[in-house]
Amino acid sequence: MSVNIVAFGNERDVLSEDSQQSSLMWSYLRRSALISEIDSSPSAEHARSAVTTEYQACVFGNVRLVVHDCPLWDIFDSDWYTSRSLIGGADIIVIKYSVNDKTSFQDLKDSYVPMIKKALNHCSVPVIISAVGARKNVPCTCPLCTLDRRSCVTTSEGAQLAKEFGATYLELHALNDFYIQKYFGGVLEYFMIQSLNQKSSEKMKKRKKTQKCHRLQPPQLEQPEKMPILKGEASHYDSDLHNLLFCCQCADVAFYSEDSSKVVEAHKVILCSVSHVFMLLFDVKSPADIHDPSILRTAQSLFAVEAGAGLPTPHGVPPCSVPIRVVVKDSVFCSCLPDILHFIYSGAFQWERLEEDIKKKLKDSEKTEHVLEKVKCILKTPGKVNSLQDCQSHQIKRLYSTSLRLFFNTPVLADVIFTIQGATVPAHRAVLVARCEVMAAMFNGNFLEANSILVPVYGVSKDTFLSFLEYLYTDSCCPASILQAMSLLICAEMYQVMRLQHICELYIITQLQSMPSRELASTSLSIVSLLKKAKFHNSDCLSTWLLHFIATNYLIFSQKPEFQDLSVEERNFVEMHRWPSSMYLKQLAEYRSYIHSQRCHCTIIAEHLKYTRKLSVR
Repeated sequence: MSVNIVAFGNERDVLSEDSQQSSLMWSYLRRSALISEIDSSPSAEHARSAVTTEYQACVFGNVRLVVHDCPLWDIFDSDWYTSRSLIGGADIIVIKYSVNDKTSFQDLKDSYVPMIKKALNHCSVPVIISAVGARKNVPCTCPLCTLDRRSCVTTSEGAQLAKEFGATYLELHALNDFYIQKYFGGVLEYFMIQSLNQKSSEKMKKRKKTQKCHRLQPPQLEQPEKMPILKGEASHYDSDLHNLLFCCQCADVAFYSEDSSKVVEAHKVILCSVSHVFMLLFDVKSPADIHDPSILRTAQSLFAVEAGAGLPTPHGVPPCSVPIRVVVKDSVFCSCLPDILHFIYSGAFQWERLEEDIKKKLKDSEKTEHVLEKVKCILKTPGKVNSLQDCQSHQIKRLYSTSLRLFFNTPVLADVIFTIQGATVPAHRAVLVARCEVMAAMFNGNFLEANSILVPVYGVSKDTFLSFLEYLYTDSCCPASILQAMSLLICAEMYQVMRLQHICELYIITQLQSMPSRELASTSLSIVSLLKKAKFHNSDCLSTWLLHFIATNYLIFSQKPEFQDLSVEERNFVEMHRWPSSMYLKQLAEYRSYIHSQRCHCTIIAEHLKYTRKLSVR
């Protein structure tokens, strides 16, 4: 075992005429009674390099002591690697300076102490700061006198440096027996003993750790396999409704110019979802409901519903088969109506694009401003003054997801009624056709539903079907439970609404992942039943995830009766991916058996010793 001491700094007095004054470390090695076998060969004592000197000796009998004495601070500037290596291998660091060399002390404080701190990097190495020499010019203690303060280093300055460094501060007025052996030597030898104790403790810990390695170690439990990650599908809500304008399916409104030429077809439910003007026009609301004369004036000045357009349709014929005729009174506005409807069907949030399209079409700033002002009036909220800022893209919210909710499960403007479990659910063909391809085919093909107002629904409950319709209208759903989410998933698969199916899958997975093991063991929810339903309804992602979930929680599910309902193929998959693995459980049983045998062996030895002691007492 050894102790490494690194000493930095020059303690020689610059004012002294004695150039052969011994260094602090060499004085200690020569004078201490605990030091023996000092290597005083020329290579150690006299053959000093320009930077560092190395001494070797024995301390406390057989402990090797290595001292590196670096009187010049230049080592930090010229050879940072060597100085860092010295500090890294040090058990004790000694910093020396002469009390009569204020310039060197200032360099030490400003430049070299921060370097030593950085090299130590928060290591707990003891540091001794030694102020050597007797002050030649004792500074005046008067706070107003600064005559001699630059000539020597005061005690308070040295103590403050030690406090900032976290070091032990010593003042050695002379390098004699008292200061070297009893004062400096006592502190240094205390830190030597501390270092040896620490090394001995670390050696014992390493030996115990090596002994432990030869014993039978407990088996290492690996992490379970990562379960497949389901990625959500991006919403195509706006594009669905925008495409409805292009295909013109289930259109129930036709706009005409004053010369009776058709301009464009549209859908009342979409128009009314964004504008109170159209609500007035199609009798969804009355003037008394709106309380805003400007909206009434806009409706009367821009549009006129032709007489007889609201007559009832023949029995059994859907209302949308006879679109209502609306005449656009403003010819300039009428020429821009297709662009305005594109803007409305896109969610009414691309105002800058609408401005650009109308400018290109009209090529007249006054007419452009006139049309845009009319659009603002159409989008006006009752009782609120519309400004240009309100129409900017970043100010207008997407209207469909909130406004179409007003028409969900309400007979207003409804043109189809679903009958389910003895109840009726009104809906709007335009929304259904835009959002669901199966319903688009059902209402526009050679099916009975295409020419019928009443449409029966089988295979799902009323609550599940209402949740399905709510998603079509609002692009959102909030299942109340895992079972309701599975029912909604089945309905989504029936009508081929894939994004809703993915949302339900993610909801089920999130709920199961957040379920604690204790709740999972006691729940009446059958995970195997969910797996069977997911497979039957082509939810491959969910079925694969559920198989991994059962395998990951093998110890819980293997104890449940439903585990026997797994097919042979499913059982083989679970056994192959089970966690913890059968190999781990076998190793754990062997380790427990070994520990038990060791305890029994210790018990027998203890009983034998107890019996031996009794005999010796007798």
